[in-house]
Amino acid sequence: MTEIRHQPCAPTRAQWLAPGAVIDLHRHDDHQIVYAARGVVAVTTGAGTWIAPATRAIWVPAGTAHAHQAHGELELHLVGLPATGNPLGLHEPAVLSVAPLLRELILAYTRAPHDDGPERGRLLAVLLDQLRASPQQPLHLPTPADPRLKSLCAILHADPADNRTLAALGEQVGASERTLSRLFKADLGMTFPQWRTQLRLHHALLLLADGVPVTVVAHTCGWSSASAFIDVFRRAFGHTPGVRQRRERPGHPVRGT
Repeated sequence: MTEIRHQPCAPTRAQWLAPGAVIDLHRHDDHQIVYAARGVVAVTTGAGTWIAPATRAIWVPAGTAHAHQAHGELELHLVGLPATGNPLGLHEPAVLSVAPLLRELILAYTRAPHDDGPERGRLLAVLLDQLRASPQQPLHLPTPADPRLKSLCAILHADPADNRTLAALGEQVGASERTLSRLFKADLGMTFPQWRTQLRLHHALLLLADGVPVTVVAHTCGWSSASAFIDVFRRAFGHTPGVRQRRERPGHPVRGT
């Protein structure tokens, strides 16, 4: 059994993590906002994985056992929030949109001196107002419980470009198309096509963070063309994958913790 470290307080800090670096499974008594100003961060719990590029942040409720992983060189910003209340009213992890103002608030709050002065309190109050106004985004890959669904999901995790139908995949895992369709909705809360698109977007974000060219990402993740991939990516994230990669190139604004 994996040991879960307990941290009474969720840290508020900015730090860099190398590509592939992991913060092991842990939990804390406070809520936490996890934001990647550069790179892509993945937060994994027993219920699945949430991923966020620089236009998104991940809400982790107090007491949730979770691990972080860096994809690309990761500029990670963590905001700890007291568990005396639930400012967002969310009791499960969630991915939130990060508008330019919210981004600057997170960066300022995690870099500013960590005191209890009135200026810092006002900064946090505005940050929370912006978080409450941020819509949730469907960037969650849930973990299946049914063994047949686990087998099918593992096949597509290994090769997101596998374009077989649900019926064909069902033959390999020993379940009918009808059974698997029911399991996707009951176990994962989405249809098979919705889950496969989420999986492909998940893999695409990780490859883009590693600097893989857009055309290669498109074919590796199963889109028929780069233009088809760009269209789906734009609808999901509000910008093209090429724009995302250009944002990764400027110099590093922070170092250390």
